[in-house]
Amino acid sequence: MLDIPSISAIVAAAGVLVGVVLTVVELRNLVKQRQTDLVIRLSSDTRSGEFLGAIIDTFEVEFKDYGDFVKKYGMLFSKNQVPMSFLMVGNFFEQLGVLLKNGLIDAHLINQLFPISVTWEKMKPLVEGLRKEYHGPQYYEWFEYLYNEMKKREKQLQQKGVRNG
Repeated sequence: MLDIPSISAIVAAAGVLVGVVLTVVELRNLVKQRQTDLVIRLSSDTRSGEFLGAIIDTFEVEFKDYGDFVKKYGMLFSKNQVPMSFLMVGNFFEQLGVLLKNGLIDAHLINQLFPISVTWEKMKPLVEGLRKEYHGPQYYEWFEYLYNEMKKREKQLQQKGVRNG
């Protein structure tokens, strides 16, 4: 039979355990909330007139490859409007890639809010040309990482849908 001190010790231990579990749950919720706040702040940046103009420039221009782009619109590292728009959009997605790589942002939210695949596919010829011309394989490496991660996620979700459906 248990005496009162033993029962008290068991109750105290159970209380500590419950407290630890609640703290862990609260910390997880706080991390999710901070990631969500970050994504929402980033999303609000994309609603500025300047960024919207850059996105429109990015999707409206037509070019066959890097050389064709440079001939029509100028070098990427120039003050011409279209190249500046590409840099603005590319830099934004580069930041998202860095945040994702470091676990500071939620992949699901990014995927729902930002047109990553279509943007990368539009910009890929320019990124490849930029890397070649400036001998810099690191140019937009995190944007490419972001794209690849979103593609993996897309594939995983499709596979789950096939298995569940």
